[in-house]
Amino acid sequence: MTIEETVKLALAEDLGDGDHTSLATIPADAKGKAELIAKENGILAGVSVATEVFKQVDPDINVRFLKKDGSPILQGDRICIIEGRARPILSAERTALNFLQRMSGIATYTNKVVHKLEGLPTKLLDTRKTTPCNRTIEKLAVKIGGGHNHRFGLFDMIMIKDNHIDFAGGVSDAIVATQKYLKEKNKDLKIEIEVRNFQELREVMQQGGVHRIMLDNFSPDDLLMAVQVIDKQFETEASGGITLNNIREYAETGVDYISVGALTHQIKSLNMSLKAIK
Repeated sequence: MTIEETVKLALAEDLGDGDHTSLATIPADAKGKAELIAKENGILAGVSVATEVFKQVDPDINVRFLKKDGSPILQGDRICIIEGRARPILSAERTALNFLQRMSGIATYTNKVVHKLEGLPTKLLDTRKTTPCNRTIEKLAVKIGGGHNHRFGLFDMIMIKDNHIDFAGGVSDAIVATQKYLKEKNKDLKIEIEVRNFQELREVMQQGGVHRIMLDNFSPDDLLMAVQVIDKQFETEASGGITLNNIREYAETGVDYISVGALTHQIKSLNMSLKAIK
């Protein structure tokens, strides 16, 4: 889903058949000016999305951001100036703020995690644990915060997880079936497989035919051993049980990627406020 489509859905949800409060209280020709203020420190994200919100409500609204995506913001900072007809400014306000606040919350937390990896080659990945219909903007916020995107959905990469392995009858059966499927469908997709223990890892190493091995819920010591066993024959990814406090210890094992669902699914939005300028 594109940013434009996401914004359109969000506005339809909020506006329904009209912003009746603004229609009732504000004259049609009334002009207004408002400023967006940061109410706490963080990383700004969502400039293009918020701009799209105002433009879809009224193309004549002038939206001027004073800071760029990825910029640090401090409590009290002026982020944006909006000028135009008062009714559409008010009609777009909440939807624009919702996107900005959530995206900035994601970017802020992502940036905090990325700093924990400073000086190490390990890349931080997001997951599919996103808000339905908002994945495009949430994954954009991760990138703005300095992280990297994992697969976007179920269609752009093969990821053989524990349930797939169990239903398929085992690691080897899952890999063989996947390769057969890709050949029959003439699809060129990378294959990643999750392993839960060293036995499954040994099976993957013997079978081959994958691009990346996800080591799920391994301790840092076990992850170090697994990375050494794999010895760069496949890309490596760690997931499960990884927090802000221990992520550097995991990264120091030499694993290529660390995926953290909390980048998008356990986020506190960054507080902002839009106020009219009289």
